[in-house]
Amino acid sequence: MAEPETLASPHSVPESTQFPEGALVDSYRLMVLARITDERCLSLQRQGRIGFYAPLMGQEAAQVGASRALAPEDWVFPAYRELAVALARGVSLRAIFDQLLGNADDRIKGRQMPNHFGFRDVNFVVASSPIGTQITQAVGAAMAAQRRGDPIATIAFFGDGATSSNDFHAGLNFAGVFRTPTIFFCQNNQWAISLPRERQTRSATLAEKASAYGFSGVVVDGNDVRAVYSAVREARARAVSGGGPTLIEAEVYRFGPHSTSDDPKRYRTEEQLAAAKQRDPLGRLKNELISLGTWSEESDKALWEKSRSIVAETFEAAEKARPLDPRSVFEDVFESLTPRLAEERGEYDALVRDGVLKP
Repeated sequence: MAEPETLASPHSVPESTQFPEGALVDSYRLMVLARITDERCLSLQRQGRIGFYAPLMGQEAAQVGASRALAPEDWVFPAYRELAVALARGVSLRAIFDQLLGNADDRIKGRQMPNHFGFRDVNFVVASSPIGTQITQAVGAAMAAQRRGDPIATIAFFGDGATSSNDFHAGLNFAGVFRTPTIFFCQNNQWAISLPRERQTRSATLAEKASAYGFSGVVVDGNDVRAVYSAVREARARAVSGGGPTLIEAEVYRFGPHSTSDDPKRYRTEEQLAAAKQRDPLGRLKNELISLGTWSEESDKALWEKSRSIVAETFEAAEKARPLDPRSVFEDVFESLTPRLAEERGEYDALVRDGVLKP
C-alpha cells in the first residue's frame, strides 16, 4: 500500500501553493473570532438561550487554512462543526446567530437543528445530522460540475468517525472511479464522540484509505494554517485540472465536547487535554506573528477584547429579533398552497382569531 504524503511545513510544496503572507494576520483574526464565538455558544446553551451547539475549539487553523485555499465558486459540504469555514467564506456572525436561535431572520426559518446552517450565496450547503452524508453529496455535485464543464471543486468536511460510515466508502469509490474534482477533508480530532481513533481502524493513517480507491491521501498538521492551506491548494489544483480527488487528513484535537449533549470528562483525562492544548493552533500562529514582527501582545489583547464585544453585541441583537411566524410552516414545500394546506392554514388562523392560540 502506498504511503500517504506528510506535510508538516509549507516548504516542500510548489511555490503556487504557498500561503499568502499578507493573509496571516487576517487568518488569525478569524481564528480568534471563531474561538470566542465557540466559547460564547457553549455558555449560551448552558444558560438555555440556544438549544444545541457543536464546538470546533482546537480545529480553527484546519478550517481557516482549508477555506483560504478554495475559490469562491467552489462548493462546501460541511458536517456540523464548520463555524470557522462559514466565517472564512464571508458569512456574517449575525446570520449564524439567527440560525442558532431560529428567529424571524433565520434564512432556514427554523427548519434545521441549531448549528446546522447553510448559505446559498457562498455555496455553503446546509449541514445534515447523519454522519457522512455530505461526502456522497459532495461527490454527486462534483460529478454534475464535470458534466456541465464547470471548473470548480467540491470539498466535504468530516471527522475521523465518518471514515467508518457507509457514505465515506461509497463516496470515495465513486470519486475514484469517475475522477471527480472532490477534496475530502477529514478533521481527525481523535474522537468520534467517545470512541478514540485507535479503536475505529487498524490503518496507520486515515489518509492511506484513499489508495484503496485509486487516488492520493495526504496527512497534514491541522494546527498549522500554512500547511493546511498548501495541502488543500494543491488538491484543488489537481481537482480542477482533471487529476481527480484527494483525501486530506488534518491532525487536530477537539478541545471541547463533541456537542453540548456530551461530557468528555467521562472518556478522556485532563492530562490528555492539557497535552493537546500545548499545540493550540491559536497560540502557535500568535507566536509566529509576534516573531515576524507583525503582531504584539498589546494588539493581541485589543483583538480579544474587541472580538468579545462584537460577539456579545451581535448575539444580543439577534436575540431581540422577532420570533419566527408559526404560519411559515405552510410555506416553501409547494409553489402555491394546496387545497389541503390552505384549509389547514385557515383553521390555524381561526384558532388565533378566537384566542385559542397566540399569534
